[in-house]
Amino acid sequence: MRFEGTDSYIATEDLRIAVNAAVALERPLLVKGEPGTGKTVLAQQVAEALRAPLIEWHVKSTTKAQQGLYEYDAVSRLRDSQLGDERVKNINNYIRKGKLWEAFTAENRPVLLIDEIDKADIEFPNDLLLELDRMEFHVYETGETVKASQRPIVVITSNNEKDLPDAFLRRCFFHFIKFPDAETMAEIVEVHFPGLKPRLLSEALRLFFDVREVPGLKKKPSTSELIDWIKLLVNEDIDAETLRSTSTSKLIPPLHGALLKNEQDVHVFERLAFMARRERG
Repeated sequence: MRFEGTDSYIATEDLRIAVNAAVALERPLLVKGEPGTGKTVLAQQVAEALRAPLIEWHVKSTTKAQQGLYEYDAVSRLRDSQLGDERVKNINNYIRKGKLWEAFTAENRPVLLIDEIDKADIEFPNDLLLELDRMEFHVYETGETVKASQRPIVVITSNNEKDLPDAFLRRCFFHFIKFPDAETMAEIVEVHFPGLKPRLLSEALRLFFDVREVPGLKKKPSTSELIDWIKLLVNEDIDAETLRSTSTSKLIPPLHGALLKNEQDVHVFERLAFMARRERG
């Protein structure tokens, strides 16, 4: 099984090498990169390319590592015992399997996505070290051990909100997804908008990368913003000539709400346009 990208996901050579290396080493693939560079989508596309089931665990600030293994609902069991429910005789009725349990017991080798691991508490990665290393864990309430019959392909994403522990990093194969260059970005756009007029694509990419280079931006537009913006350009029938006459040092880009996501960045462009008008006047 080798990952070579898919028709809907443009994977660079170094990314393909990283995915296949992690699969060969049977180590989790830790993926970092700017938001919007396709980290989460990567796991989905790896699963599609390898025809493997996908199990997704989207981590939140309140997520605990134990939830990935299982949760024991003692409150429900106590309530049912007070009501005389027959279900209380089987403790398994009150154990909720987590995403790791699902991955370990999947019939076919799955892809397990642990998405945005850095959102959780700093101890979260350490709490998963043993389970990800040995691919097994103990269920104390039933006395059973859940052991993976085949190691799932684990993809872990991080937005660098927190530094991850060294012990955790040592167990991963690391890859940083660089922001796509203009040539790669053109290939990505072609996937979403096949047959887009070359001049419109050229001018849209020029303006997009100019926007990203404007100093002082709080959030640079990413690939997902570019796709949304081009969709609007097409829908509103904005031509290449309109984009060509737009300069990021003089004008706010048309339909800029798809590119700029906060008022601070809009104000940056408004100040640039104001200063440009004063210089002309």
